[in-house]
Amino acid sequence: MPSVAVKLYSVFFKFLLKHRLQNRIQENPTDEIKNTTNSFGVTSRPEESIAAVNPSFTDGVATKDIHIDPLTAVSIRIFLPDTCLLSPESQSTRPRVVKTMFRHPDLLDLDPIHRRNSYGPDNNNNVVVTPRAEKNNLRRNSYGCIGNDLDNNGVYRGYSPLLNGSCRKLPLMLQFHGGGFVSGSNESVANDFFCRRIAKLCDVIVVAVGYRLAPENRYPGAFEDGLKVLHWLGKQANLAECSKSFGNARGGGGAGGGGPDLRKSGEGQIHVADAFGASMVEPWLAAHGDPSRCVLLGVSCGANIADYVARKAVELGRLLDPIKVVAQVLMYPFFIGSVPTHSEIKLANSYFFDKAMCILSWKLFLPEEEFSLDHPAANPLIPNREPPLKLMPPTLTIVAEHDWMRDRAIAYSEELRKVNVDAPVLEYKDAVHEFATLDMLLKTPQAQACAEDIAIWVKNCKAQSPVDLSDQALMGGTNYQKH
Repeated sequence: MPSVAVKLYSVFFKFLLKHRLQNRIQENPTDEIKNTTNSFGVTSRPEESIAAVNPSFTDGVATKDIHIDPLTAVSIRIFLPDTCLLSPESQSTRPRVVKTMFRHPDLLDLDPIHRRNSYGPDNNNNVVVTPRAEKNNLRRNSYGCIGNDLDNNGVYRGYSPLLNGSCRKLPLMLQFHGGGFVSGSNESVANDFFCRRIAKLCDVIVVAVGYRLAPENRYPGAFEDGLKVLHWLGKQANLAECSKSFGNARGGGGAGGGGPDLRKSGEGQIHVADAFGASMVEPWLAAHGDPSRCVLLGVSCGANIADYVARKAVELGRLLDPIKVVAQVLMYPFFIGSVPTHSEIKLANSYFFDKAMCILSWKLFLPEEEFSLDHPAANPLIPNREPPLKLMPPTLTIVAEHDWMRDRAIAYSEELRKVNVDAPVLEYKDAVHEFATLDMLLKTPQAQACAEDIAIWVKNCKAQSPVDLSDQALMGGTNYQKH
């Protein structure tokens, strides 16, 4: 059973959440929402504790915020691990350095910290500790143009892909936060902590999506925002390639006619610029992002968004090139249905998020005329849902023992396995909904173990060669087309 502290905090959390949900309904009556024309939206609430960005690697991960759409509030926060600074050559030969959580590698002591090895039994003889002098040399050799890319404060600006073709590429992970579609933020302290942990353990660039919240923007707002970010990543990858091509072309380009313009910065970096002269290429993603290895990770209601984006990626196929969605992680998804499962009956009044409050969240998210617990956004098990499940990417599902949504998530995973999709389920004993992402529970051993388990699975998926989802349809004997 959960600890007494967790139970007490759950009571306080549910009281506060119910109060806020009721206020949302009173402040935003249905007829007012229908008549509003403001689609800009909000991605965070005033009561949310926001973590400041830090574009330096003082804790092993640099972060930056980007507002990607001028017409809406959709934004992203990029989490770039310092392992991206290793060159591909040095990465293959560099001894493994034991690092503690949230400490810069240069500040490490020589004494190794023995921790559980996720890939096998702990073997202290396998721990390699690099002498400080050798470690510094490795870092200097790995940076390449360190003087140009790190300023005096250690802020990492990124660099031109043209001048650094050998930089290390990392998979991209789109992360969708939880909050019942009505709260939460990609910039919150809890989400920032979780994304930093995942970026380090999984060795990926995490792109945390700030989607528009309900009831200001109801369905399909948040779902479309997730797909919009995926398209934006594809655009960034194509612009980075254009930057290389224009840079290699002699005498090409020009600002006339509103076309792409070649601008040379004071540091000798070439960028593609729009008609207003602003650089369109995001340097961190251009230098280090691998769009052919894209993983989706959703937390609670964010898992519903991730599953939607994965389905749309299947439908779009090569139209998303060069983006390839190779896997998704669904953490205690926010699934529900009109016919209750065993856990929905037995655990309806469970910890933190009981069934009544979740139904209230769905009423705030779904348009009144579309409200149904069997809505495609809510119930993944309804018949004739497109695309065919056999085309879905490998899917890891995380569930908690004391979560009333558990059984439906497991049932969805079973349906995926029936059509030969790699879809394992990890169930955590004595765990509650959001046990690995809630602010109070983030630093528990169970939350750390969950992140490590995700890292093991993600590393196995991203190590495999990317498979075009449209090719999967062809291998299955049918070429999927949406009717």
